[in-house]
Amino acid sequence: MTAESIAGPAIRVQGLEKSYGKLEVLRGVDFDVARGTIFALLGSNGSGKTTTVRILATLLKADAGTASVNGFDVATHPANARESISLTGQFAAVDEILSGRENLVLVAKLRHLKDPGAIADDLLDRFSLTGAGARRVSTYSGGMRRRLDIAMSLIGNSPVIFLDEPTAGLDPEARIEVWDAVKELAGNGTTVLLTTQYLDEAEQLADRIAILHQGRIIVNGTLTELKQLFPPTTVEYVEKQPTLEEIFLAIIGGDDESDATGTNN
Repeated sequence: MTAESIAGPAIRVQGLEKSYGKLEVLRGVDFDVARGTIFALLGSNGSGKTTTVRILATLLKADAGTASVNGFDVATHPANARESISLTGQFAAVDEILSGRENLVLVAKLRHLKDPGAIADDLLDRFSLTGAGARRVSTYSGGMRRRLDIAMSLIGNSPVIFLDEPTAGLDPEARIEVWDAVKELAGNGTTVLLTTQYLDEAEQLADRIAILHQGRIIVNGTLTELKQLFPPTTVEYVEKQPTLEEIFLAIIGGDDESDATGTNN
């Protein structure tokens, strides 16, 4: 590992551009993610969130700009970048025929790690799945499957994890379960890049929030900094604190363009 990868930000994105024909998906995206923090990339469908993650995960090449993960340029050192990350997509990638423990053991074996059983048991305990570890995943609730999916992505202790719409389609109780798991990740020093279209999710989890709108980052800051962008309203000397939803809509002006491809970027 280089000195830069130790001292610099966990993720650095500068001038990232990506187009599909005439459709400009990313139009000069810039942001840094500090180590051990949760960074939320917030935007509506088609804003470019998934495209950004796919470039950072070396699954897609940018047309212009640079991106690095753990100090490794994703274009010039893709293998090193991949070794530094785990990616959890929008749908849980678990084998429903196997038990929760068997899923974890399988991934540990594929990564050629020592004592996969101990690794599986530790992760089951960490994600409050020990009691369900012997059950087939087909019997799990949505929140349990998602927690297992995140646990599987952590095998190998990757310093950076990408969570692309981790609570899409989950009920409120399951969402809270996933939120608790994500908070624990950051508490243990993992850097988390979270993409979401749920405003309350970004508000609950993120140390910093970047709003991606029509392929550009239009604001990037802490929740406190974003609230300062919204004029305070007072009623009978009581200051109204704006919600993140109000901030988001005020900034983008409600003029979101839909993705002509019909895909969620």
